[in-house]
Amino acid sequence: MSNDSLVQLLILLAGVIGIIVFILIFVWFIIRSKEKRAEREKQDEEYEKTHVKKSQVIYTPESIIDFMDFDKIEDNMIIQKKGKFLMIVECQGINYDLMSEMEKVSVEQGFIAFLNTLRYPVQLYVQTRTINLERSVDGYKTKLREIERSFYNIQSQYESLLKSNTATDEQIDRTKYELVKQKNLKEYTEDIIRDIERQSLNRSILSKKYYIVIPYYTSELGQNDFDKGEKKNLAFSELYTRAQSIIRTLSVCGINAGILDSNGLVDLLYVAYNRDDAEVYGLDKALKAGYDELYSTAPDVLDKKMRALDAKITQEAFVKANNAVVEAKSKKQKALERKENRMDDLIEQMAQLIIDENRAAIGNKVADEAQDVIKEERARRKGRPRKEEGGTKENEQKEQTSKKWVKRTT
Repeated sequence: MSNDSLVQLLILLAGVIGIIVFILIFVWFIIRSKEKRAEREKQDEEYEKTHVKKSQVIYTPESIIDFMDFDKIEDNMIIQKKGKFLMIVECQGINYDLMSEMEKVSVEQGFIAFLNTLRYPVQLYVQTRTINLERSVDGYKTKLREIERSFYNIQSQYESLLKSNTATDEQIDRTKYELVKQKNLKEYTEDIIRDIERQSLNRSILSKKYYIVIPYYTSELGQNDFDKGEKKNLAFSELYTRAQSIIRTLSVCGINAGILDSNGLVDLLYVAYNRDDAEVYGLDKALKAGYDELYSTAPDVLDKKMRALDAKITQEAFVKANNAVVEAKSKKQKALERKENRMDDLIEQMAQLIIDENRAAIGNKVADEAQDVIKEERARRKGRPRKEEGGTKENEQKEQTSKKWVKRTT
């Protein structure tokens, strides 16, 4: 056997041995994993046998109230257990980064003064909320209804002017301008509503609200014989004084603050205890839904019909009034046109009357010649043939005399 054949045989044997070793390792790994799985299952069974399952806790309204650690909300205060009262001041943040250096120094000095005036413990609380754009959308929709009402009224007015034969071009152009303006305003408002509704789908738009929690303990009253009502009144007076002092001190920093009322306190606690549900069903919706009312009623059908008829009557009355105004304007326009057409005749009549009144001063001959001139001008204006006077010197003299008189009188 040659050396080359021996080398090839050794390589083949090494390959076979390697494959066998790999198969053995793979089989050992599978067997080991099965043994570990069996051990884990056995341990789980032993754990279930040795440990007793705890019974599920049944929550009741009483247990939830005990968990929340306060009794009630009353008179703009959170009344907690063990004689503790809380009043909360809401603060509006300021944009510190956009201020000048002098303004920043003023804010810092004001905040230092605020801290120095504190003679009691307070808590600063920041709550992050998802911005609710429904109120903005409702406000824009209310404005849109007003714009649509105005748009339809102007549209009906414009259509009436087009149908009217007496409407002037100026009236039509002015009404058309108002109609186009209202149409653009209506489309712009609709675009804003669509944009806000699109933004409301984004739940990542957040806002921060800042609060100062002011506590008061009945133990500060010392030994006393006050009942619960008197203690509550004293606590309210003291908390209100402290809150007003904080609000005045913060105003130096340019921070607007105000005391939360009872509804504001309920909303604050509702959001704190219901992070997820507050975005879907907030306190304002619950108040609008009338959850605390004994029963709910729907509007009567007749009331709905009456409101619809009132709206229709109003619209038709507006159209009728507009048509009447247009017709009245057209009558005035016609009277003005008639007067303009008769203006020359009226001027001639008044000129003749003036000549007659001054006949004694100017003489009868001159007065007659002046009236003849007026009549000739009227005949020329109306296209009548002028009387031929033969061109005598007498006629020329009359014409010159009348011209001199007209020039003198004018």
